[in-house]
Amino acid sequence: MLGGAILSLSVVVAGCSRAGGSPAATDPPASASDTQPTATAEASAIATRPVASLGPSPAKSPTAEPPTAEPAMAEPPAATIAVEGGDPVVGQLGTFTWANGGSGAPWLHGSSIHAVSGERFALTLADPVEIAEWSVRRVIPGSRDGIGALALAEGSGWPVLFDAPPSGEWSVQVKVRFASDLGDALYYWMIDVG
Repeated sequence: MLGGAILSLSVVVAGCSRAGGSPAATDPPASASDTQPTATAEASAIATRPVASLGPSPAKSPTAEPPTAEPAMAEPPAATIAVEGGDPVVGQLGTFTWANGGSGAPWLHGSSIHAVSGERFALTLADPVEIAEWSVRRVIPGSRDGIGALALAEGSGWPVLFDAPPSGEWSVQVKVRFASDLGDALYYWMIDVG
């Protein structure tokens, strides 16, 4: 009878250990498919995931944002002209409207540049700003008001290209109207054509 009681007790203890008590030494190890993740295990897994770079997200990157109509510069970008194979020369900025402001100036003498008759000049801007339209005029040196200026070229958008004026020394004005109503600007060069 004592043997039957011991046997019954061992069956009850074995049943309890499988129903949630501590596992018996003879129980097989649990497989990964037998276990359910708990909220604590899931939170721990999330906390240990690698963290991405703390830099700005691509959507916030200055290069990823679309251009705005309001320029960040205080004045229009610097303009340069050059002939093929020549060094670019930055023009003098004259009258302009830009960023709710502007400046007035008479016809300027201009930055000096040399060219050969028939060479083609190309204009570039220091900052990538779209151009709606442009025109190029010339006068003899010393003009302060541009009266009698002769047209050299005109166009819209890029590229801005024009041929050197005839032999002699000329004060050349390039007028640029920027796209998206950003404003306009006059740039000047003194071109010595030999």
